[in-house]
Amino acid sequence: MQPTEQFNQGLLQYLSTSPTPFHAVANMQRELAAQGFSLLNEAESWSLQAGGKYMVTRNGSALIAFVMPSQEQALQQGLRLVGAHTDSPCLKVKPQPEMCRQGYFQLGVEVYGGVLLNPWFDRDLSLAGRVSYRTTTGQLKSCLLDLRKPVAVIPSLAIHLDREVNQNRSINPQRDIPPILWQQAKLNAQDWRAQLLTLVQQQDGDAERVLDYELSFYDTQAAALVGWNQEFIASARLDNLLSCYVGLQALLQAPAPGAILVCTDHEEVGSASCCGAEGPFLQDVLARMWPEQELRLRIIQGSLLISADNAHGIHPNYADKHDANHGPLLNQGPVIKINANQRYATNSETSAVLRRLAELEQVPVQAFVVRTDMACGSTIGPITATKLGVPTVDVGVPTFAMHSIRELAGSDDAWYLYRMLSRFMQECPRFI
Repeated sequence: MQPTEQFNQGLLQYLSTSPTPFHAVANMQRELAAQGFSLLNEAESWSLQAGGKYMVTRNGSALIAFVMPSQEQALQQGLRLVGAHTDSPCLKVKPQPEMCRQGYFQLGVEVYGGVLLNPWFDRDLSLAGRVSYRTTTGQLKSCLLDLRKPVAVIPSLAIHLDREVNQNRSINPQRDIPPILWQQAKLNAQDWRAQLLTLVQQQDGDAERVLDYELSFYDTQAAALVGWNQEFIASARLDNLLSCYVGLQALLQAPAPGAILVCTDHEEVGSASCCGAEGPFLQDVLARMWPEQELRLRIIQGSLLISADNAHGIHPNYADKHDANHGPLLNQGPVIKINANQRYATNSETSAVLRRLAELEQVPVQAFVVRTDMACGSTIGPITATKLGVPTVDVGVPTFAMHSIRELAGSDDAWYLYRMLSRFMQECPRFI
């Protein structure tokens, strides 16, 4: 098996087994532990040793992993940070979701992030997330749940009942998207928490009552290589678990002192949380690595953050949605993302570093600028740069159908990005 193929098989496995940020972090945590990274507890005192490999999680949905440099190494070489996010747009189950209409049991859902809703219809859906419960002895516990099998569907309305659907289809998220789970004779909706309790008890027989949960629906179709020559990766959550996986593998391949992986949550809804890029997670970890403020600021100013988040590939059916000179192609390399209004944090010097990394690895690289007459999205790059003052560059793998239930990327591009980030984790090109 070629290195690219082997890498992609690992990526497909990670995508398919990480239906929620909680599972994504748990999978990264297991792989880091297997490679000798020690888990730190934020509620305890830390004793960090130069050369030590550490990881810390927050809320179970965000993770920071790093190799501790000595003070001299940090001042001379700076930190080499790779940032990504663990969350993706989805449908989340409401706290009191029970609905029984026309004899069908449904769950009310809330739209998380900028979901492309049309592709969610007629898919085989399952449920996953975190459940918090009380044990028979009165203790509070949480566990991860993943049903894995198809348990729900959102059927489309037949075209015979909506003749204009192909010309003018609008979706009311309150009315049109509650998934159907089962059919029942009684009109009274069943207690959803009681249903969950049965599932939790299969994992922990001591569970007595489900108190709350964070559950999301997801498509059960596994990630796959597709295309005539298998030149594409099709999967849910490519944005942005692809970057999380690439960053993780780069760190494991090159665990050099000063290498840091930062995977935060809630980017799709603004990052404003204790475990999001707008929150203090990264600042807190850096402050515990170097409590003395002036020293920490000196180190940060000699550092670089690569914010890795997917980019918009130019779609052959909608080429007019791109600037003619900035239409990234799939399988033609990672994309440097630039915006004059600071929706991306890239500047000429940070971009030059990335281009130099591409030269060293003989990897193609592209550039993206949004059409001047269109609004531009953003990433954790500008947020983290604002919080830390760290020089930052935004880069990502070109993607089709971003925020759909199934996205598409090039099968070469994740490997290209991995090679660049592995080189970066070892040694960052510097200006003189």
